[in-house]
Amino acid sequence: MGKQLQEVQAEREELVTAERVLQRLAEQDLAQAEAAVAHVPVKARVAGRAVLLIPHRCESPDETALPSDYRRILSIVRAAAGPVQVRAVGEELGLEVEVRGKLGPLRAKLVKLADRGWLHKRPDGEFTARL
Repeated sequence: MGKQLQEVQAEREELVTAERVLQRLAEQDLAQAEAAVAHVPVKARVAGRAVLLIPHRCESPDETALPSDYRRILSIVRAAAGPVQVRAVGEELGLEVEVRGKLGPLRAKLVKLADRGWLHKRPDGEFTARL
C-alpha cells in the first residue's frame, strides 16, 4: 500500500509539473499572437529565462525592430566588402575569437538573423547581407 501511495504521489507531481509547462506555453502563445498583431519583438520564457524573439524581416522590414546587438551584427555584415565569416564579425565586435566557445553564441545569432531573412547564410558558412 505504501509503494502504491508513493507511485500515485510521484505521478501527481508529474501532472502538476506538466500543467505548469502547458500554462507557460499557453501564455507564450498568447504573447506571440499579440506581438504578431503589434509587429514588435516578444519576450518569451525558456527554462525560466526571458528570451527576446527576433522578428522575420517580412513582418518588420525596419531593422529597428531588432535588439541593438543584432543591429550591430547586421551593420558589420553590411559594411563588409563581401561574405564574412563568424570570426571576422567576432573580431569587429571585440570578442576574444581565440578563446574556444566565444564564437558559438555569435554564430547562433548570425544563423538566427539568416533564418529570419535579415542575412543570407552561404553553403560555405559565411554570411552576406540581404538587399
